Amino acid sequence: MATLTMCRKGFIPLIVLVFLFIMANLAFAETKVFVEEYTYQASEYDSKVSCRALALEQVKRLLLEKLGTYLESETEVKNFQLTKDQIVILTAGIVAAEILDERWDGKTYYLKAKIMAEPKDVASSIDKLRQDRQKTKELEETRKKAEAALREIERLKKELEIAKAGKAEQAQYKKAVDRLSATDWFDKGYALGIAGRNQEAMEAFRRAIELSPKDAEAYSNRGVIYGNLGDHRQAIRDHDRAIELNPRLAGAYINRGSAYADLGNHGQAIRDFNKAIELDPKYAWAYANRGNAYYTLGDNGQAIRDYDRAIELDPGFAKAYMNRGSAYLTLGNHQQAIRDCDKAIELGGMGPEEAKAYFNRGIAYAHLGDNRQALDDLKIAAKLGLKEARDFLRREKIEW
Repeated sequence: MATLTMCRKGFIPLIVLVFLFIMANLAFAETKVFVEEYTYQASEYDSKVSCRALALEQVKRLLLEKLGTYLESETEVKNFQLTKDQIVILTAGIVAAEILDERWDGKTYYLKAKIMAEPKDVASSIDKLRQDRQKTKELEETRKKAEAALREIERLKKELEIAKAGKAEQAQYKKAVDRLSATDWFDKGYALGIAGRNQEAMEAFRRAIELSPKDAEAYSNRGVIYGNLGDHRQAIRDHDRAIELNPRLAGAYINRGSAYADLGNHGQAIRDFNKAIELDPKYAWAYANRGNAYYTLGDNGQAIRDYDRAIELDPGFAKAYMNRGSAYLTLGNHQQAIRDCDKAIELGGMGPEEAKAYFNRGIAYAHLGDNRQALDDLKIAAKLGLKEARDFLRREKIEW
């Protein structure tokens, strides 16, 4: 009756927009609101599209700097010992912004936007992101792409001002702007995916790929969205393309392996997880997901060894504790199963899957004869929405 949860790699961060510090001082108000505006002056070679892309990028930079400065002062974030630049990079994968106003008069592009954030929630999300090596790398890559595109735009603009602009130079300028816009769509896709708005995320990644067809991370992240929507075969095709574009993208192997596991092809899933580990031996998610595959195949000993390694690399990996508890429960080691479920519940951050930890702990207590504690845990799992717990309690005619 042990319940397992798949540890997916998740997305590649990003961010959105702007804000002038407006702080609510109410004792119970946690949400902080920031608003910012920016006006971009068009050059001779700019279009409405390029002006918007450049104005948006500048607004985002202003906002992230201000948000980073604010978060630096928060106790929870201080404890992570991150630089402001690191905070800015990670926060880009957490927050989203809403454009309040934008205007184009043919010469200038004006943008105004707001961003809202709950410091405790943002701090918790930063903590999770900073412990995922690949997500951090991908976030850094996204920022590098945007900076490279900006440098290319400035270089081309100067060259166009000096020399007479030909079609080739104008085409290069447009491509650089497209690459910059692609990073914005990528950021939007990631944020929407984290928020569970999969259809909107799909469209955002489609736009990112359309603007930058060789962006491996965009394909792999769109593959994650296809997986969220249940289309695992299309997910695999996107991960294949990501790997074709960047054979050393460990996250793409993790994501493809998860898709194969969803289709029941655990042998191929293990091969993909092996490749991810080869590329990045300190990648906790790879070990955790390989442990899931071995668990499903009935090799609980190897599964536990993989969970051990995942936990060694990331002591805050709640799902790895929970899944190791499932393996110990299957082997009849009920005391260790309880300890692992305790730790998973203590760490939290599992969302709806937290119910599985309570369910497994309840089953372990039942095996040890502690029926009162078992029933308490099953009731909590039922209240959290776990079908197995609800079905069991209904059969036994027990209210929860």
